[in-house]
Amino acid sequence: MRYANYVAPDQHGLASRLRLAVVRLNRRLRAQRTNSAVSLTQVSALSTLHKCGPLTPGELAAKEGVQPPSMTRVIAALEEFGFATRSPHPTDGRQAIVELTGEGSSYLQDEITAREAWLDKRLAELDPEERELLARAAEIIDRMAGQ
Repeated sequence: MRYANYVAPDQHGLASRLRLAVVRLNRRLRAQRTNSAVSLTQVSALSTLHKCGPLTPGELAAKEGVQPPSMTRVIAALEEFGFATRSPHPTDGRQAIVELTGEGSSYLQDEITAREAWLDKRLAELDPEERELLARAAEIIDRMAGQ
């Protein structure tokens, strides 16, 4: 008999182990940050601007899954750091456009470089078969995450 929420015991174990492994890896990668004055929420907003290009504050809030007032504070902090700018919307006077600055792009690249350098060292410690297995797993995890 099949149940909608039934998970086979071996699948539950895999789900738990995978979740913990991802959490631990994420924690180790976050520890490689170059500037802890910038919050993870702010880094995420920078990453979205880098990936998507200029956005209105409302669009950025929606993509980040936060309320517009929260995003307004994030944008203000990014402007203070010199990582983002706000300019008038070309067709809607009530709106603004938020854009990544060159300094914001450089900061984001430094963050990525630091994390990937740490990860490259850990990957170099593995044998070729383990690296190939992780390459396959990365593709599967991306697919699971809807990327």
